[in-house]
Amino acid sequence: MPLRIAILTGGGDCPGLNAVIRAAAKTAILEHGAEIIGIEDGYEGLVEDRVRELDYLSVSGILNMGGTILGTSNRANPFAYPVKDAKGKVTFQDLSEQAVRTFKSLNADALIAIGGDGSLTIANELNKRGVPSVGVPKTIDNDLYGTDQTFGFDTAVTTATEAVDKLHTTAQAHHRVMVLEVMGRNAGWLALGAGVAGGGDIVLLPEIPYRLEAIRDYILGRKAKGKKFSLVIVAEGAHPEGGDVVVGRMVDDASEARRLGGIGNKLRNDIEQATGIETRATILGHLQRGGEPTPFDRILASRFGREAAKLAVAGKFGQMVGLRGAEIVPVPLADIAGKQRLVNLDNHLLLTARSVGTCFGDGV
Repeated sequence: MPLRIAILTGGGDCPGLNAVIRAAAKTAILEHGAEIIGIEDGYEGLVEDRVRELDYLSVSGILNMGGTILGTSNRANPFAYPVKDAKGKVTFQDLSEQAVRTFKSLNADALIAIGGDGSLTIANELNKRGVPSVGVPKTIDNDLYGTDQTFGFDTAVTTATEAVDKLHTTAQAHHRVMVLEVMGRNAGWLALGAGVAGGGDIVLLPEIPYRLEAIRDYILGRKAKGKKFSLVIVAEGAHPEGGDVVVGRMVDDASEARRLGGIGNKLRNDIEQATGIETRATILGHLQRGGEPTPFDRILASRFGREAAKLAVAGKFGQMVGLRGAEIVPVPLADIAGKQRLVNLDNHLLLTARSVGTCFGDGV
């Protein structure tokens, strides 16, 4: 019997997912004669038994496509699955055994799970319960432990940098402060990357609590030197010293209910009041998740997909493929589960930004 490999994409979408599906499926089909099963909408499809066969033609022509042909869900944790009762009340139930039964009914030999920290933590737990799993790291946040970079990040940084470039011209024309809020959850990689690439004057990260006084003094100092505008790039998880993050909304039927967002508007008001300079805010939002992946992300995703297929065929389960330097290496899922990769204060990119005068809101 030919090998049967199941593939799913879990968590939030990001550019490059289809490139991984394509590379993993084509490698398994062409080099090993495997059969591929696509699981729809991430772990939701595994719980609810929604799958379809993927042949060579169905994964052709998708390299440059954003999104995912399989669909995804960031609410479908089999170990805390949202279930509504007759009155519409949501409770979270452990339906992991149902997910295991679905997998076994497929007569599959392996599961390739493409996702972020939450999805790969689930893959690790399913691996312990008899679902032989291989992980592929994806997230625009770049916060996944065990890999130097995730695919999707480069595309998101490119999108954010283009936004900074466009805000630069209007800020300069009107002598305003422009605040750009980017995603990233608890990690500042997106804000840092876009801030350095776009020449941001102030970059605010979750890892460095800011002081409004330091931001005010920096902006007024620029104005005194003849710089009548300032660009502020802020990560959605940034927060003031002694303060908390801004929560945009709560999602009752998600295992992670808090959705960050709104710090940009808060800063707009705070900066305008503190400096007297007209200030505007732009929340980039889901534009960062969409669109065609950059060439870098297409290449990285393809390399990840190939190596994931190789691990699955070789029976090396409980592993994630990760980028270490220039090489793709296996990383135990157990080593990355539940961890986040944050920006260190001695990170070279951060130090580079400080060297060219970027303010991080801490007065340094």
